[in-house]
Amino acid sequence: MIITYQGHACFKIQDKTGSDGITLMTDVFDKSVGFRIPNCEANIVTVSHDHHDHNNTGALRANPFIIDSAGEYDVSGVLVEGITSYHDNKQGQERGLNTIYRIEMDDIVVVHLGDLGHVLESEQIEKLTNTDILLVPVGGKYTIDAKQAIEVINQIEPRIVIPMHYRTSKAGLKEIDTLENFKKEFGLPAEVQDKLKINKKDLPSEDMELVILEPLG
Repeated sequence: MIITYQGHACFKIQDKTGSDGITLMTDVFDKSVGFRIPNCEANIVTVSHDHHDHNNTGALRANPFIIDSAGEYDVSGVLVEGITSYHDNKQGQERGLNTIYRIEMDDIVVVHLGDLGHVLESEQIEKLTNTDILLVPVGGKYTIDAKQAIEVINQIEPRIVIPMHYRTSKAGLKEIDTLENFKKEFGLPAEVQDKLKINKKDLPSEDMELVILEPLG
């Protein structure tokens, strides 16, 4: 599996065959967040909620299969489960619903939390057991903040944590936080990588690892 970070909540997730195989994109953004808009081919795209900085599916080529709601999907052997959650901590009264996606590709389970606005409930945790890689928002304001992100990470207990939805020196919504608070809360060192290339056998077996991916945008 190859994971690259496009910025905001957008990732490109490719199977082991790379450019000749299956490509899944998450939460493609528009120009409002300041990162370079992804313009690549994709087979599948997930949309956590219908806001302009997460639903720009038209930017992608190759007419991808769009998943934008809860349910179970099998697309070209990639298993995706959408799990209902909220975009705020008031059961959606402020910002509506958010869909968490559990993605199984190359025998690796990746969970994308979207714009999650609250710590998880027991039924959501049950559906996210055996998560290998967790893509978690950490910037606050519209999502959980650094401290809440740590709580959610502890609820899910993934093998690898990759933060997302934070402001950088180059781009990102000005009202959300940078990565620094989350790094302090997490308490483990991590080198910045351009991409994560990983096989099932290479996943950490004991201690959780923090991976920080450089946004391509």
